[in-house]
Amino acid sequence: MQRALLAALLIGLAAPAVGVFIVQRRLALLGDGIGHIALTGVALGLVTSTSPLLGAIVVSVLGAICIELLRTRGRTGGDVALALLFYGGLAGGVLVTNFAPGGSTSNLLSYLFGSISSVSEQDLLVIGVLVTAVLGALLLFGRELFVLCQDEEVARASGLRVGLLSMMLAVIAALTIVVAMRVVGLLLVSALMVVPVAAAQQLTRGFRATAFLAMFFGVLAAVGGLAGSYQFSTGEVNISPGPAIVVAALAIFVLSTAGGFLARRRHARPLAGPVRSGGGPVSEETP
Repeated sequence: MQRALLAALLIGLAAPAVGVFIVQRRLALLGDGIGHIALTGVALGLVTSTSPLLGAIVVSVLGAICIELLRTRGRTGGDVALALLFYGGLAGGVLVTNFAPGGSTSNLLSYLFGSISSVSEQDLLVIGVLVTAVLGALLLFGRELFVLCQDEEVARASGLRVGLLSMMLAVIAALTIVVAMRVVGLLLVSALMVVPVAAAQQLTRGFRATAFLAMFFGVLAAVGGLAGSYQFSTGEVNISPGPAIVVAALAIFVLSTAGGFLARRRHARPLAGPVRSGGGPVSEETP
């Protein structure tokens, strides 16, 4: 449980930190696409009796690069490129798993929906290294990535290497997804990247404030979902931590939306009408 809690903290920080750039660039479904591609890497790891995590890293990074190349240099739009690799990765993962020892797709369930309670010390070490690399890259190139996500033409006019930055962002997203697959699963990882950001946008306006608040919401959802899963699981009912974390993130989004609406309504001031010389607003009948 201590290892699971530490893994949840790390993922809760990293996923929204990357997601704020993904959402700003209107590529919210990028996480789903890369997540399904990573499934093929997991299957290759099972077939070759090597590390599924290593296979997922290699395949997801290559898939992210392919998505970016198809989006920028091919005639295929970004959504179509995601759809192609989305279904291809899912089908490839299930197909390749049939050749693994045992030949059962049940081996993929822990990667599809997460298995944070089975995180080992080695997994935790890999997660820590990858999260440190992701956050370090965002700190070093955060300003350039912000300009890129705001407007590619402005970034190109400013002398930034748009293609390289776009590729780097896709690779960072791929690494984040692979890291988070043991926590929330490949099918749900995109929610932890997008939902905390969407919740933070209901309460903030600035990009930096949104990023920090999204990271706070990500940690809150990860720890809260894990604690709720542990607290309410009984001998008859077993609540999976991955879906519980996503539900906690959605609950935060609902509360943030309601809070933002009430705050905007409270600060909204009615427009004052013209005032007569004797005081008081002028009615429609007053000439």
